[in-house]
Amino acid sequence: MPVYEYTGLAAGNRTTRGHVDADSTRAARNKLRADGIFPTSLTEARTKASGSEMLTRFKLPELRKVPDLDLSVFTDQLATLIDAGVPLVESLGSLTEQIENARLKSVVGRVRESVNHGSSLADAFGEHPQVFDDLYTAMVRAGESAGALGLVLQRLADYVEDRRVLQAKVASAAAYPAFMVVMVGAAAIFLMIFVLPRLTTVLLDLNVELPLITRIVIATSSFVGTYWPIIVFTPVLAFLAINRFINTTPGRAAWDRFKLKLPLIGRVSRFVAISRFTKTLSTLLGGGLNIVHALEISKQVAGNIVIGEAVEGAKEAITKGASIAAPLRASGEFPPMVTHMVAVGEASGQLDAMLEKVSHTYDTLVDNSIERFTSLLGPILLFVVAFLVAIIMVSILLPLISMFSAF
Repeated sequence: MPVYEYTGLAAGNRTTRGHVDADSTRAARNKLRADGIFPTSLTEARTKASGSEMLTRFKLPELRKVPDLDLSVFTDQLATLIDAGVPLVESLGSLTEQIENARLKSVVGRVRESVNHGSSLADAFGEHPQVFDDLYTAMVRAGESAGALGLVLQRLADYVEDRRVLQAKVASAAAYPAFMVVMVGAAAIFLMIFVLPRLTTVLLDLNVELPLITRIVIATSSFVGTYWPIIVFTPVLAFLAINRFINTTPGRAAWDRFKLKLPLIGRVSRFVAISRFTKTLSTLLGGGLNIVHALEISKQVAGNIVIGEAVEGAKEAITKGASIAAPLRASGEFPPMVTHMVAVGEASGQLDAMLEKVSHTYDTLVDNSIERFTSLLGPILLFVVAFLVAIIMVSILLPLISMFSAF
């Protein structure tokens, strides 16, 4: 839906300007007049992010999502305006003018229209689940009910920013190994296809008996040179097939279980899931949400079905009057430190504060694990490259040494 930039006259001949979303210029004028604004100029707004807005017409979820950085800034600014006593509709209108992301600008404009027509802020956010997820709307609804919307929005802004930082760390940790693996593979294929065949011709012309290692290298080079399309595209097709399987419910469950059992990677994956779960649950409980609903949302945010099943067991135990710590401990998926802190938080009535401490602890563990993982991976991959080059060099030098020693 297009977004229009307007200048007009409001009550008391006061000049006002802002943005409104509508299907057409005529519909935009009718919306403004219904709000008591008489537009003097109305033009379709175009921003640097308009290209991303065009992409949202496709049905791909990843193209429709607003970056966490934009969402965090918007939430923080909205909290500041509300704490300053600025009316909600006016706050949303003011922020609409400042937002650069075209999709977020359009959505916030629609949220403002819904609130202006009597909808609650949580319900207005809930109309746009691609931008404001269940956690976000649940927190806002709890804040509105408790009369602490500004405080809840500030906690939400911190949560979204922490989530963005954590995702960036995980993506950064995955990018380096992926890059190194691709480079090692490309270097090996280049040597096998372009370098070794020429050297092989020279070695065969020497009419000397070739050592075993040289014959193996030559045979490998010939195989790679002949079947390189299969060697290159088979991993790609395998990746696509595995990715499609993982996107199914049984596949996702199997992948999450397998991922937790991997050395190094499994440890980091568990730490990330626990950090997400505890951070989300702490934020929801601090925002006034009831424990059952908070556990349901936190289970989804954890991002791991195995951890989610353990949280589901805790949710069922809560509905029967039991504690959270016992089923989490019985699942075997949470370290003793986590379950102990949860038990202490339940006993003291400060569960959200204890969960926040756990979250910070596991954020630190994630940082340390990622740093240790990347520091180990670099030398290992360099050793692999050096080993491949050494094998090739030895396979070339041995026949030459044999030839010279024969004279």
